[in-house]
Amino acid sequence: MEIQEINSRYSELSNSDCCLSCGSAIDHSKAQAGEKCVDLGSGRGNDVLRLAEMVGETGFVYGIDFADGMLEKARKNAAKFNVKNVSFIKSELEDIDIPSGSIDLVISNCTINHAKDKRKVWKEIFRILNPNGRFVVSDIYSMEEVPAEYKNDPVAISECWAGAVTRREYLETVIGTGFKGCDIIEESNPYEKGKIKVSSLTIIGSKKSTCSCCH
Repeated sequence: MEIQEINSRYSELSNSDCCLSCGSAIDHSKAQAGEKCVDLGSGRGNDVLRLAEMVGETGFVYGIDFADGMLEKARKNAAKFNVKNVSFIKSELEDIDIPSGSIDLVISNCTINHAKDKRKVWKEIFRILNPNGRFVVSDIYSMEEVPAEYKNDPVAISECWAGAVTRREYLETVIGTGFKGCDIIEESNPYEKGKIKVSSLTIIGSKKSTCSCCH
């Protein structure tokens, strides 16, 4: 039911001008020519097309989404602008249809909070990244535990708030996945969303170096 609600809501939003982001992951991506990139929750494909320009003809970008309407809109946008070095794939976040160790960069914007098993999503990010790979993720976290009545409500989850976890749980999940390098580079003041208060952050990390985001 939860996946159906998300598919339905975001397919309906595919032709709107509604902003669906909560940070600026793409602006901090620093994608390089020739790189292979993934955008988790690629929506209408706007960030995928920006990445495609950054990586050039020798690079490639995969957009991952589950909403049929969003995938259709993204493919139309790519065709409209004659962008060839992209592919949009229907896939759940917990089981990304990308080979292990094949990706240089993963970005995502306000998407992982929808996932039921966030730890598995981060394990998938770790799996598809190559040994020098990195991620830039913008997402929300809740200021306190989401009440049970909303936490399991598929409509509330699809509205991008009831699936949020606390800051501590979010960071522990990222570090527990195996990433050895991470930093929070953006973090908002708390704001009302749905029935709770949340904050937005943008976190970067890699499989190398030291971690400072938990300090």
